[in-house]
Amino acid sequence: MSRDAEGRSVVDVTLADSVAEYSKYSGWPELKESFMAGKVRAAYLLAPMVMDLVESGVNAKIVSLGHRSGAVIMVRTDSPVKTIKDLRGRRIAIPSRFAVDHLFVRRMLKPEGMTVRDVELVEMAPPDMPAALYAKHVDAYATGEPFDAVAEVAGYARVLYMTRDKWPNYVCCVLTVHQELIDRERPLVQQIVNHVMSAGAWLETAQANRDLAADIAAGPGVFNQRVEILKHVLTNPRDRVTYADLRLIRSEMDELMEASLEAGIIRQRIPYERYVDESFQRSARPVEIHVQR
Repeated sequence: MSRDAEGRSVVDVTLADSVAEYSKYSGWPELKESFMAGKVRAAYLLAPMVMDLVESGVNAKIVSLGHRSGAVIMVRTDSPVKTIKDLRGRRIAIPSRFAVDHLFVRRMLKPEGMTVRDVELVEMAPPDMPAALYAKHVDAYATGEPFDAVAEVAGYARVLYMTRDKWPNYVCCVLTVHQELIDRERPLVQQIVNHVMSAGAWLETAQANRDLAADIAAGPGVFNQRVEILKHVLTNPRDRVTYADLRLIRSEMDELMEASLEAGIIRQRIPYERYVDESFQRSARPVEIHVQR
């Protein structure tokens, strides 16, 4: 592990005969800009963000999911809020207007006859959300793990809703690559997808694998969190986040696009094949996961 010129953690990971360099980003705007500029050729991005980028002329494709479920709406332990209706007029932090967490909030409001005009949405980097809730700068936040568990394990916040309970086919982070990388280094992209899908299956094979993954991901190059927080995410409940099925499914992406259109995140429907490439998941082959600390 090393540091790049901007102080970000960088990890060199060998995939067969190729070397991929991984950089950690704490906020979606910075990652989006780096991807658009070509500084990052493959990234886990928010699915609606990819739709917007492609609509704007960026030639890129989603090649795999990153996980399923894993988003939570959190409120303070001492908050009077019991349901989404109780958040009327209150401040809710979301990672980005492109975040599926944003769409999750909208989805929960709709059955109650509410819209985002009935609450105050504020965009905030996920690592900042637990402290903002603790300081009562926001009344709730909606984001992905492990930043929900950070506040829950600390004891000052509780779960209001989990996507696992309210949106069973929820997808958010997607592995996205520039078309130029596909055209020039297709075998490398296939290797990455092979490893991603195999790692997902490995995570679901045994709790010991999840515990080991938590030990590794807790480090400064990844989440920089206490390991018990990540283990809490992977066990309370066990399907709080799942990784076994990382397939791209057209009906799920179509549903996400309709929600993004309704939210005004994108302006028009985009043909599925224009922003998704299923060929890598169809050609995926299992690889053995070697874990190195």
